[in-house]
Amino acid sequence: MGILVDSQDGGENGTQGSWMFFTRRKKVDSANESSSKGQLAKELTVPQLMAIGVGATIGAGVYVLVGTVAREHSGPSLAISFLVAGFAAALSAFCYAELASRCPSAGSAYHYSYLCVGEGVAWLIGWALILEYTISGSAVARGITPNLAALVGGAENLPVFLSRHHIPGLDIVVDPCAAIVTFIITALLCFGIKESAMVQSVVTSVNVCALMFVILAGGYLGFKSGWAGYKLPTGYFPFGVDGMLAGSATVFFAYIGFDAVASTAEEVKNPQRDLPLGIGGSLFLCCGLYMMVSVVIVGLVPYYAIDPDTPISSAFADHGMQWAAYIINVGAFTALCASLMGGILPQPRILMAMARDGLLPPLFSDINKHTQVPVKSTIATGLVAAVLAFAMEVSELAGMVSVGTLLAFTVVAVSVLILRYIPPEDSPLPGSLQEPIISVDSSGEHIRLVVKEDVSADFISKYLSAGNYLHDGNRRKVVGWVIASTCIGIFVLTYAASDLVLPSSIRFTLCGVGVTLLLFGLVFLTCIDQDDARHNFGKSTGFTCPLVPLLPITCILINSYLLINLESGTWVRVSIWLAIGLLVYVFYGRTHSMLKDAVYVPAAQVDDAYHASTSCLA
Repeated sequence: MGILVDSQDGGENGTQGSWMFFTRRKKVDSANESSSKGQLAKELTVPQLMAIGVGATIGAGVYVLVGTVAREHSGPSLAISFLVAGFAAALSAFCYAELASRCPSAGSAYHYSYLCVGEGVAWLIGWALILEYTISGSAVARGITPNLAALVGGAENLPVFLSRHHIPGLDIVVDPCAAIVTFIITALLCFGIKESAMVQSVVTSVNVCALMFVILAGGYLGFKSGWAGYKLPTGYFPFGVDGMLAGSATVFFAYIGFDAVASTAEEVKNPQRDLPLGIGGSLFLCCGLYMMVSVVIVGLVPYYAIDPDTPISSAFADHGMQWAAYIINVGAFTALCASLMGGILPQPRILMAMARDGLLPPLFSDINKHTQVPVKSTIATGLVAAVLAFAMEVSELAGMVSVGTLLAFTVVAVSVLILRYIPPEDSPLPGSLQEPIISVDSSGEHIRLVVKEDVSADFISKYLSAGNYLHDGNRRKVVGWVIASTCIGIFVLTYAASDLVLPSSIRFTLCGVGVTLLLFGLVFLTCIDQDDARHNFGKSTGFTCPLVPLLPITCILINSYLLINLESGTWVRVSIWLAIGLLVYVFYGRTHSMLKDAVYVPAAQVDDAYHASTSCLA
């Protein structure tokens, strides 16, 4: 018998009208159904995930960051700054862990926002992540040459083909070494995820061993010398608690990288168990290493005397261990290589996920049959990163990396709230399944798929419509409004608290409005029951984020505060990039989306249609 589609709105499916395309959402397990161009190899386990996460997170910046933050913000309380920042990062990690285990897809934050928020927001998140990984990879590669020069005794000892050269006519400094290392890592990533993870594990282990040397040898020197850095008249908080918290805001970005674990979700053998362990384990290990290194360095040397450029090697040199600089330089070099691999690894998978959904050309979704990795996307990613690292000084653009990451963290937290309180009731039925197909059910009758009138399926358009919010039938609309107003309150509060130019009366008024909306949303969501439909969203046997709604709302608050306080120049550059992305989406992604002709029906009926289609093809 046939499966027919019946629309209650006179044939209009809703996705074609006005801006409804911006809010369409895909089926929760659609990534795993896109097997026409191959599947990624499931090879990763918890140790390999931790190696990817730690390698992507601990870059060479920690070898410099401890000195800068200790001198300017935290003083001897540097370890507490890292602890507070680690706690803040853990909030996002909890949100990632639940969504990654429920929806194990290579798309990471892009995929989660496509499922829970809508196609337009998902596109912007994916577009921002492309920028993040490209610039971070190029910036890391650009830092490899100075560290390599330090290992061989100076830049003059590097071979000509590895040395930096100034081009007078163009007034640029080219860096062949950065491009060569980027090409080598790109080639390695093309061989397969198992081989890449093995190399990442080795390189990351060397970096961790170098940090363990700093901790153990520095601890020995500290006990031998009496920990002079902690015997200061200014105490542990020379800049006050405010200084310690300012230091936490600075070192928060040292934890960026664990989201690379989520991008490998499709390549994990047991994603429900291993992904949360990989995300949480890598973050815990990074936080522990950061704190122990901080305890040692600020204890060996008074915070005001720490060398801001080479804090660790200088601290050892002050105690007669100049040779330790070689071990530290090896650690910094391997940290850069691991961070570069961790930066290039996720982007091809983001491109692949977006191409699967039709938002990018299908070229990027191809998976090599032999290596089972998206080779074409990997080559494109490595080529762009190598060109930027070779010809541009991208350190000035490093702030743009933070925008992409913080936006992703924020949207993931919002997605957790949507999943728990207003999970999608309807699923898209692709155009290919809307035609009558041969299927037999137990009753021998046609199965009629009823399309709901409002098919946007996004809380912005579906749950925030005008009307009476108080009667029993509008619970989802009320909850959607509360979630949206809570996010607005957070934005108003963080903006008013950060903008010192505003008159005091306006600032206090805005802060009051923001706090009122925030507290109302928190209390309201705490008092109501979560939607039972959340148990049917994805694979519910995995990790569950605790303390909802408090944890995701706190996560949104922290990330919003950090976003608001980024430099205005960074926001200008990011806005230009996002505007370009919006044009690409409007003129290409919108018209090529896999959901272009989809209609929305109850999820159970979509499953019936897929099963019937499979039976028909069989």
